[in-house]
Amino acid sequence: MKLPAFIELLKPITWFPPMWAFACGAISSGQDFSANWQIVLLGIILTGPLVCASSQAVNDWFDRHVDALNEPNRPIPSGRIPGRWGLYLGIIWSLLSLVVSSFLGTWGFYATLLALIFSWAYSMPPIRLKQNGWYGNLACSISYEGLAWITGAALLSASFTPSKSSLLFAGMYSVGAHGIMTLNDFKAIEGDKKMGVRSLPVQLGADMAAKLACLIMLVPQVVVCIYLYAVDQLWSSVAIAVLIVFQMGLMKYFIDQPIDRALFYSGFGVPLFVSGMMVAAFGIRHLGA
Repeated sequence: MKLPAFIELLKPITWFPPMWAFACGAISSGQDFSANWQIVLLGIILTGPLVCASSQAVNDWFDRHVDALNEPNRPIPSGRIPGRWGLYLGIIWSLLSLVVSSFLGTWGFYATLLALIFSWAYSMPPIRLKQNGWYGNLACSISYEGLAWITGAALLSASFTPSKSSLLFAGMYSVGAHGIMTLNDFKAIEGDKKMGVRSLPVQLGADMAAKLACLIMLVPQVVVCIYLYAVDQLWSSVAIAVLIVFQMGLMKYFIDQPIDRALFYSGFGVPLFVSGMMVAAFGIRHLGA
């Protein structure tokens, strides 16, 4: 087993969403980053290179038969990570995540434990939540966005209790991320059908799944936009409204040919979604101020 295969197994490109969500939660707490930089740094490392990376290793191990059809060049089906080392690495990285999380206190440890439970339940038989796109994608979106956001907000809060606004936004962006997770399923429709994975594109068809994914991404953002306007955070509300308008234009392009353009939307539409998360986090911060 060589280092490039190991790094590919942990999929660094997937680390960004939970790291970003943790940072958004930390910003929404209203606390001074310079006085809490150790917590912020450790939390970002924990959510990305540790917890998210371990979930990728676990998923690749239990998906090795599906990947042999959809992505045969992945490290495990290609043999670049031999034997049962994919499973061993998932276990080792999960345990390492728990050890590191213990330095963030009780909240950090239990939040990490819950995220790891979600990640194993998502991939591992007989639970294997990913067999159904409805609750499989929800498990991912809660872990990647909501749980990471709430953890960042809680760890920096003096009372270890996020504000109601922060909890609302964590919930909204968790729902929205469900649609983002669906984008990943368009590339694997044929393989998923053969292996009995009931992703939303498999269940609903590509066209309907694309429309539903866009709706799921849009509605929570509209709720956040309206809420910020209602609490007099006008500029934050306007900024999110502008991001929504741009997303709607890209969504129309995506819906016309969802299988061919899902990757395009992931590359250009999703960054607008996550930019809105940061705008919302600063809106909450200013609200507290």
